[in-house]
Amino acid sequence: MSSSASCLAPPPLRLPCSSSSSPSPAAAARFGSRRRAVAAAAPAKGWRLVRVSCFRQEDVPTTSDDGPGFEHISRPESSRGAEASGEEGEGEGEGSSGQRERGSGERDDWFLRAQEIKRNLRERIFRFQTQRWTVPWTGKTIAQVMILWIATFWFVGSWIVPFLAHAAGFSKESLTHRGQALYSLLTDITEGLAGIAILHHCLGRFRPLPPGWFEFNLKGRWYLDVALGCLLFPLVNFLSHININLIPMSSGPVAGVSSVEQSIVARDPVAMVLYAVVVTVCAPIWEEIVFRGFLLPSLTRYMPLPWSILVSAAAFALAHFNAQRVMPLVFLGVVMGGVFARSRNLLASMVLHSLWNGFVFLDLMK
Repeated sequence: MSSSASCLAPPPLRLPCSSSSSPSPAAAARFGSRRRAVAAAAPAKGWRLVRVSCFRQEDVPTTSDDGPGFEHISRPESSRGAEASGEEGEGEGEGSSGQRERGSGERDDWFLRAQEIKRNLRERIFRFQTQRWTVPWTGKTIAQVMILWIATFWFVGSWIVPFLAHAAGFSKESLTHRGQALYSLLTDITEGLAGIAILHHCLGRFRPLPPGWFEFNLKGRWYLDVALGCLLFPLVNFLSHININLIPMSSGPVAGVSSVEQSIVARDPVAMVLYAVVVTVCAPIWEEIVFRGFLLPSLTRYMPLPWSILVSAAAFALAHFNAQRVMPLVFLGVVMGGVFARSRNLLASMVLHSLWNGFVFLDLMK
């Protein structure tokens, strides 16, 4: 019973690897192509393919490069250290080169900025030098206006007003400090109105005037130019002291300031207010209209703007008929001419002129 049972037991399983038969040529070809594909996809760094065979009959070296397995190839520590140091050296080299590139880039930026500032400054200077007004009249009209204005200024102040005062039964010398201050105010207003009348008459045939003539404008940033001009007042005062030392003051009264000084000495508040109106309101208006409003732009027809500013400033100084104030008045005229030329606004030069006269008036009050 037991023997028959043992004969009926199934035979033991046999694995395919234990078979002594060789694989078919088709299977071997498919397996070889698969190995080559795996070998092509294998990483190249630190690993290589080896062959593992399931056939006991094949005598194939296990280190073959055609096998489907991988074999780790250990590299020497020295080569890895050299590679790591090489990578570190490359990183340091890249960092230093990056720093050099950034430094050179910053220097290039500063150089470009400096060149741009220099170019903008040259363009502004060039525009300032070539800036001109459209002048429809000739030098004949310019000379006519200035001669008539100076003659009228002298004739009104020295003859017309004194004659009218004498006809009214009084003279300037017989007036009190307040009377003399009022007399000076009326004389200054008369002179200014006469000058405007001359301009209106001589330029009447050229109306309407081109744009840019006799402009008064509250808008804009002209006040910055006025503030910059005020910073130069100490230099004007310094030139005034130099001029006085070069030309000593005469023993007689100085025209235009003696009555003001007398009222200040007397400490008459009404007279001082009237004189303040004369020197800070009336005089700046009339003088700026003539010298900066008319003469300076008219000269740009025949000369560059800087020369026009200088010539008009010299005429402004000479029109005061005081040799002891020529140097500071010329410099002051240049400053006011520059402010006017930049802003094209008579209000700017008038305000600066008024501030200078106020500065002088306060200095006399000390």
